[in-house]
Formats: sequence, C-alpha cells, structure tokens
Amino acid sequence: MADFASLDPAEVAKFSAIAAEWWDPAGKFAPLHKFNPVRLGFIRTEAAGHFGRDSRALRPFEGLSLLDIGCGGGLLSEPMARLGFAVTGADASEKNIGTASAHAAQSGLPITYRAATAEALVAESQAFDVVLNMEVVEHVADVEAYLGACARLLKPGGLTLIATLNKTLKSLALAKIGAEYVLGWLPRGTHDWNRFIPPTELKKSLERAGLNILKTQGVSFNPLSWDWRLSSDVDVNYMVVAKR
Repeated sequence: MADFASLDPAEVAKFSAIAAEWWDPAGKFAPLHKFNPVRLGFIRTEAAGHFGRDSRALRPFEGLSLLDIGCGGGLLSEPMARLGFAVTGADASEKNIGTASAHAAQSGLPITYRAATAEALVAESQAFDVVLNMEVVEHVADVEAYLGACARLLKPGGLTLIATLNKTLKSLALAKIGAEYVLGWLPRGTHDWNRFIPPTELKKSLERAGLNILKTQGVSFNPLSWDWRLSSDVDVNYMVVAKR
C-alpha cells in the first residue's frame, strides 16, 4: 500500500492482529458492541434530520452514499447498509477488510469494502453524502492531514460524524488505565492517551478543512445500568457533527 501522511503502520498492525475477533460480542471488541446502539441511534437521528428523511422508516437513506472510514470489521457499515445507504467501508488493514467482506457476504449485504486510506480515495475523486469517522482520529499519524483528506471526500452539503476521545485526566483514568488495565475491556496498548484530542482542537481542524460544525455530543458510560448513553459530558467520549 502506498505511503500516506496520516497512516501509522504500527496502529494498522495492532488492529490487523486481532481482525478475526471483530464480530465476537464477547471478544476483544466487546466494548464496541456495547457502544454500538448509542452510536447507531445518534447517526440515524442526525442524518435523518440533515437530509430530511423519516428516521422511523425501514430504509430511510435510500439514494444516499456513505463512507465508513476506518471501518474495521464492519460493525457500523452493516447497519448503515440495512438503513438504505450505499455503503463503502475503507480500512488501511487488509485483514480487517477480509473479515468485514466475509461477514457482509454471510449477511447478504452489498457493501463495497476497500483496503485503502482516505488519501487514496481522494486521489480517485471519490465523494460521499455521509462520511463516518468513528474512533479513528486517535490512531492516525497526522490528524490534520487525515481530517483534510476526509473533508475532501464529502460532497457539497454532505454530513460527517467524528467520534473520538477527549484528552483529560478523566479520560486517562477511565478510557486508558481503567478500560485497559483495571477492567480489561480493551487489550493493553489499544490507546495512546497522548493522541487523544480535545473537542476544541478537533473542531478547529475540521473548520480549517472547510467544514461547518453543527453539534458536539458527549457519550457516557453508566456503571450502574452498565450501558452507554448520550450525555452533556464530553470529558471522555464525544462526537462532533459537521457539514460541508
């Protein structure tokens, strides 16, 4: 694969090594399976509002294209395809793409999977109505270059949703030390806290890339009910919605 500014080979190798476990709800990606319903509901609501679609419809997004960049094993790509989007899933790891393609074939879903970077898709003049960028920016080598490439993949009027981790002492305690070393939710070394990004920095990078910020949304884990929910707390997990 060509060398691109935003690509971190070590991060690609890290997730390639556990690619076979993407669809195991009790495996190394169990936290993502638990997190997914909240992310899916948020994406559905924001996209329906932006494009004037009925979020209650079975396939509200027919006729719209979506790129799931850093798609991993396809945990978001598949439900997006079921909602009617024409989905392209891209990931720098060929092993992740192999896992995603095999699972989509078993599920009978027509998803286009590509072992490719954002920059490679830009070079092909690809463009999409929606670009999902979920839990990826904390793993790239050059955030500015990466977000710039992703912005160029949006059609005029298109919508992008970015989910990542804030750089706070709370996120260090919960998302890094707690999740990886105390609770064992994630393999040790999954995250580098130094790469976490405050919302103000992320939004400035998106604006420099020519996007308009629409919303910032916190996501919190409730240890009593043992589930995730949308909240006003952006200290650990948060999502940003922007348009071109």
